[in-house]
Amino acid sequence: MVSVVAAAPAESAEPPVASPTGRGGASWRPHLLVAGLALALAGWVTNGLWQDPAGHVIAKNAGDQAFFEWLLGYGVYLLGHGADPFFTDLMNAPVGVNLAANTSITVFIVLFAPLTLLAGPQISFATILTLNLAAAAFTWYLFLHRHLVRPPAAAALGGLFCGFAPGFISHANGHLNWTAGWVAPLVLWWVLKLPEPRRWLRHGIILGVLVAVGFSIAAEGLFFTALATAVFLVTRSVLPGCRAAARAALPTVLAGLGVTAVVAGALLAYPLYMHFAGPQTFSGTGFNQAHYAEDIGAYLEYPTRSLAGWLGLGSDLAPNPTEETSYFGLPLMALTVVCIATLRRHARPGRFETLMALYAVGAVFLLLSLGPQLKVFKDTTGIKLPYAALMHLPLFDSALPGRFALVVACVIGILLALTADRLLTEPMPSVGEHTLWAAAFAVALVPLFPLPVLTGVRAPEPAFIADGIWKQYVSDGGVLTALPFATTDTADGQRWQAYTMARGGRQFRIPDGYFLGPGGPEGVGQIGATPRQTDWKFLRAALYGEVVPIGDYDREQTRADLAYWNVQAVFLPPQVTGSQGPVFRAALEITATDLFGEPEHVGGVLLWRIRPGIDPVARGN
Repeated sequence: MVSVVAAAPAESAEPPVASPTGRGGASWRPHLLVAGLALALAGWVTNGLWQDPAGHVIAKNAGDQAFFEWLLGYGVYLLGHGADPFFTDLMNAPVGVNLAANTSITVFIVLFAPLTLLAGPQISFATILTLNLAAAAFTWYLFLHRHLVRPPAAAALGGLFCGFAPGFISHANGHLNWTAGWVAPLVLWWVLKLPEPRRWLRHGIILGVLVAVGFSIAAEGLFFTALATAVFLVTRSVLPGCRAAARAALPTVLAGLGVTAVVAGALLAYPLYMHFAGPQTFSGTGFNQAHYAEDIGAYLEYPTRSLAGWLGLGSDLAPNPTEETSYFGLPLMALTVVCIATLRRHARPGRFETLMALYAVGAVFLLLSLGPQLKVFKDTTGIKLPYAALMHLPLFDSALPGRFALVVACVIGILLALTADRLLTEPMPSVGEHTLWAAAFAVALVPLFPLPVLTGVRAPEPAFIADGIWKQYVSDGGVLTALPFATTDTADGQRWQAYTMARGGRQFRIPDGYFLGPGGPEGVGQIGATPRQTDWKFLRAALYGEVVPIGDYDREQTRADLAYWNVQAVFLPPQVTGSQGPVFRAALEITATDLFGEPEHVGGVLLWRIRPGIDPVARGN
């Protein structure tokens, strides 16, 4: 089944072997150079956050940033209070949130808990985002250098493209899961080691741990990696040149995979139970899969956050700026076709099967990325595509098809590395051919040079939260809400809770929040809680400036809603961050005053005590 391990080194003559002394193999110098370059590029992409981690927010995705900062704060709370890592009632009171069914990045929130406690979730968020991008590029470089290409320059080209491809720069708009592109090459590395004789137990254990880590950080990405690996290995194994080696390796591989399944199953038993059968779980996704499918025209366009986009050549074919998952540009797509033909024509024995399997992965994932129905430059055609038959199957029903293009990006990166390897190691008929290839690479890749993600200014943390004044008005574990209630478009309330969790000590709960949960049509998931009249009233006031007359019915409904959430206090900060534009704070204040009466001025916020019978002095700090 897996013969690529034995064949891949032979395809590049003698594979490079890293040596810290530089004797008997490649020195560490190229590795350090690539690592430094990857870290510098990652810092360039995220520099807007580093300029002011507390005051700056990713302009195109403030909601996701707030959600991941909440998770990082929860990591400190988790370790300090012994809470459940996969379920919480701190958000969406009183029913809670199934974190296993969300992107809970459990390994990150635990690993970075000391940094979060010391410096805050804002610093941890920027750190993880930067390191993710750099680690993805460097890990792909090491993978390519070990398994497929000899010159470090060729591996660096492929690795940097895989780490900083347009789709991953797009997901740098707030996604700590999808920027963890280093998971894929690490998993692939140990999959390719499974056929090694007499090491199936060791390799199976390591791969099982990696699968568990990958699931806890980017479950959807791990699913894509597993699917791509299966397509590659099955395709390569059925080709005539690999069948005998595949049959010989099959017992060892199956033994290793068995160990992997046992180890990963043991580590993931509880999170998998919570994901599929725990409280507040759901089926499907809260997003429209047909909407989040790739437009085939996007493969020929340039991303907005690129040199070409800066010059006005960007496109708007993506559902939103975070989902520009292809956007390779016409020159790179043309170069990819030329690379495919050139590599096929010059393939040596062993390399041919690898190329055919790689081409199969690219074709399958390109087709899957187009979703259930073909779209061509915003026009939805009547042509049904294979994803229409897959979208209701387990795992596929929770995936967004456009993101399958991220695998296509990695296939292109590998093809670029293989082509560069040939150009650097094999004689060319003329010097002019080298020049022509260099020009083609420049024309295809320079316009895709990434620009930093856009950042904006967000509301500063009020003293009411930062100084712990809230503790005088809310009991330990009591429910407190900012106005407007926390949603993906108005995420400040979720941020304030994240910052208090990161400081340790007492904690309050909040109604609503930005998360995925049950309640969508036909039993599928939805984004956030199902709104009640009160939170919906404040959301309309915030987003649209809508102020409606308040009558007895409204007050009665509000009393019922507050009793359902068990809210003890409501507050309105002097500034409110809105994900989609300015927030109408005046409308919020008018609506709250009409419903609750005149507010108190406490810690720089307007405060309404919903249960004034509790003595704040008795509660203390």
